[in-house]
Amino acid sequence: MYRYLLLLFSIFFTVFTQAQQLGLPFSKFYSSQEYQGGIQNFQISQSASGLVYVANNFGLLEYDGTDWRRYSLPNSTKIRSIYIDSEEKIFASGQGEFGYFYPGENGNLAFQSLVNKLPENTRSLDEIWKIFHIHQSLIFCTVNSIFVFSENLDLNYTLESLSSFETFHVSNNQLFIQDREQGLLKLENSDLVQVDKKNFFRDKTITGILNLVQGRNLIFTRDHGVFVHDEQSTLPWSAIKNQQIQQINQVRRLKNGEIAIGTQNDGVYILSDTGEQLLHMDKNTGMQNNTILSIFEDVSGNLWLGHNNGISLLEMSLPFRLIDQFSELTGTGYYAMVSDGQAYYGTNNGLFVQDLQRNTGIKFIPKSEGQVYQVKNIYNHILLAHNDGAFEIKNGIANQLTDIQGVWNFLPLKENPGYILSGTYSGLIVFKKEGDKVNFSHQVEGFQESSRIMQQDNEGNIWMTHGYKGVYKIKLSEDLKSAEVSFYGVEKGLPTNLLISVWQVNDRLVFTTEYGVYTYNSETDRFEKDPFFIDYFGTEFLVTSLIEDPIGNIFYIGENEAGVLENQINGAFVKNHQIFNKIIPFLNDDLQNVSLLGSNEALFAANEGFIWYKLERNKRTSASSFPTLIRAVYLTGLADSLINLRKNPIQNSYESSDPSLYKHQFDYGSANIRFEFTNPIPNQENTTLFQTWLEGLEEDFGEWSTKREKAFTNLREGSYTFHVRSRNIYGQLSSEDTFSFEVFPPWYRSIWAYLCYFVFAMVILYFTFKYVDKRYQKKTKAITAKQKEVIEAKESALINSKEEIERLKTEKLQAEIQSKNKELASATMHLLNKNGFIDHTKNQLGTIVKKSKNQEVKNEIQKVIHNIDRNIAGDKDWEQFEIHFDQVHGDFMSRFKSEFSNLSPQEIKLSAYLRMNLSSKEIAYLMNISTRGVEISRYRLRKKLELQRSENLQEFILKF
Repeated sequence: MYRYLLLLFSIFFTVFTQAQQLGLPFSKFYSSQEYQGGIQNFQISQSASGLVYVANNFGLLEYDGTDWRRYSLPNSTKIRSIYIDSEEKIFASGQGEFGYFYPGENGNLAFQSLVNKLPENTRSLDEIWKIFHIHQSLIFCTVNSIFVFSENLDLNYTLESLSSFETFHVSNNQLFIQDREQGLLKLENSDLVQVDKKNFFRDKTITGILNLVQGRNLIFTRDHGVFVHDEQSTLPWSAIKNQQIQQINQVRRLKNGEIAIGTQNDGVYILSDTGEQLLHMDKNTGMQNNTILSIFEDVSGNLWLGHNNGISLLEMSLPFRLIDQFSELTGTGYYAMVSDGQAYYGTNNGLFVQDLQRNTGIKFIPKSEGQVYQVKNIYNHILLAHNDGAFEIKNGIANQLTDIQGVWNFLPLKENPGYILSGTYSGLIVFKKEGDKVNFSHQVEGFQESSRIMQQDNEGNIWMTHGYKGVYKIKLSEDLKSAEVSFYGVEKGLPTNLLISVWQVNDRLVFTTEYGVYTYNSETDRFEKDPFFIDYFGTEFLVTSLIEDPIGNIFYIGENEAGVLENQINGAFVKNHQIFNKIIPFLNDDLQNVSLLGSNEALFAANEGFIWYKLERNKRTSASSFPTLIRAVYLTGLADSLINLRKNPIQNSYESSDPSLYKHQFDYGSANIRFEFTNPIPNQENTTLFQTWLEGLEEDFGEWSTKREKAFTNLREGSYTFHVRSRNIYGQLSSEDTFSFEVFPPWYRSIWAYLCYFVFAMVILYFTFKYVDKRYQKKTKAITAKQKEVIEAKESALINSKEEIERLKTEKLQAEIQSKNKELASATMHLLNKNGFIDHTKNQLGTIVKKSKNQEVKNEIQKVIHNIDRNIAGDKDWEQFEIHFDQVHGDFMSRFKSEFSNLSPQEIKLSAYLRMNLSSKEIAYLMNISTRGVEISRYRLRKKLELQRSENLQEFILKF
């Protein structure tokens, strides 16, 4: 009975919420700088191999899931329209040119024009605006003419406008043309037939035509709204309010029946087939550009939008939507809940609410600022567990129930109706419902641990798990004021005391740990492995969040994995997790949480808001698995050379302009090769994995990697086949691509080389015998040379000994000279000090003579001064000085006197002092004359030595 009630509730809730599309799709924007093209993108298409092509201002853009390439028309004009046929010819048209691109030289696309197939008088063309393929015909549309070609690319016929054609549309495989004078026309049996007999659309620019049942069409105009048209009438489409969507540029019917509308200034709208607005995206909701010039739905169900500046990708096929800042929800998501048609979102910035019944925007609840941990409807009261305490939401405002900090959760007590238990940062508190109010009652004594995760079992016990300590079983007293606590850890069967959480699944408690899921056995009072989850999670899987929806689906977040165990009709479960790989990088990495919105519907807490997920059992969502593509092969060296390579989808071969490369044979010296490969899955540039294998060198495929190139160097001769395959984020393995080639052996490993090696070996043997003979002959000479070396070594040692003796003698003489020099310096300093002192005394006595008025004293002092002068003049220290000076300076005095016999004794002294490199002041002290006197003496000495003006006196004496 319980299951049936849940099922009925699920059906009701599903009907109620089926039209609700919460949040916004995952998207990616490609700027013109990224795709290296013009700003405007007029049409988008896709090849069977998954490559995306864009008609761009600068030419044809090609996107392979990794890189963008650009190809131009011969006249380098804008490309307005493209069409890709079953042979992957890419038809393109622009200003005065139309034709198709095909694989050409160097793997690039080459263009083949079809203009030359037109009559000469019609080859002067303006813009070719549209290309269509209808009933085995290719149709190229211009303002004045429509050219119809066969599939063999022969011109069948031409249709001319009586005035000018405005717009072109295809609906239900039928071509419609809007003519400026005739209004709406359609192509029937090679003729243009008027559809709009009353010329209703003559002054209204038609931007899209969609087929309805019973011969009716939806006709979209740029500025005048949307109309339902049939042969009898043209009426406004009542299902849509025309004034809501203005300036329509593009319209496309999606594969699920929905309608995508691109506008000039208001982004893109997604409508149901009944006209209900399902999605609107513009700059306010994350779009980079509001102008939509083209809309394309790829094979995966993704929506590509060509903007006036850039390209957007909307991943509409995913069962996920982002509820973040662009949905007016700010902060990191923590907990969410739906109650009475109201969705509550708790983030680190506070609590937000959205009216799902009225489909209103998300609004912030006042006074809820701060971190929200939980929001629950208990006894028809919306209770908020918050970092700042506990609150009740009434009349759209958060009213505080208690200021006890850090309330984690609310748990209604089964055996105590009206009472609510809450875990806090430091224990447990109790609330009581009294009338129409919930009031704080008291704090539970005897337990002070932080209690973030807790559940109540069928016996009334409270089980609380602490992330870093273990498990606590809490039995409350009858008055709920105290607690009896039992601790459970490793000694009770748990694999660890860390990262344990408790959850209620299928009316029982399960405990998730680092090493799998456990249950409590009350009979043994121990924990045991839970057998149910082993089949889905194994024995060592950490679940961080677990919740069961009303019909038994189990949503979970685990370590590096998230998903849902889908409950089947027969009671079995199917694990669905690959699709959830998309959202793992976005999930909250702090306090992970899954919150239920209803059956088959959940909200995953994300780093930015929430991620909405809805399981549609009749729509198994999975990304298309495109083939892996080898995009280029290079021979590497000082400059990489591209091998002419592009696979032909029809012939399954490689086309090349050089016939010698058909077999892909390379010389040994050029066997350095690099492969570039990709998989054209959009918006998975950094998540798609690749695996390579060079058959002939490696045994099997290597490790999975995100790298999209592989290089091999110095390959030996032999035959090789390069294999590459890919795996998308959902675990799907794509078909592989291969490239075979052969490396020739080097010349030195050829047959002629081996013959030369034999001859060379015989020559080597001959010369080896000759070498051995000469070796013995040289052995005696070597012994003799060695003995000679010994003798020479002894002689060298003797010479070294003599040199050492001479060196010691030299050192001794230098030491003696140094000693004499010291004596000479000492004697000189003595003379300087004595003469300086005497001179100073003489000067003082002279001062006294000048100042004294006693004539007798003056006479006596004059006698002393006279004796001093005579003493200095007759000082015999000079003789002693001259002896030492000659010993040090190599008989300088004797040589100098002999050379210059006309010098006076004073000039000889001056020469000696100059030889000692004394200053003029020092010489003045020694000679008892003034400094000026020294300069005069130097001048007289120069004259007697007959020195030129340019010659330095002191340098002359030093070198003498």
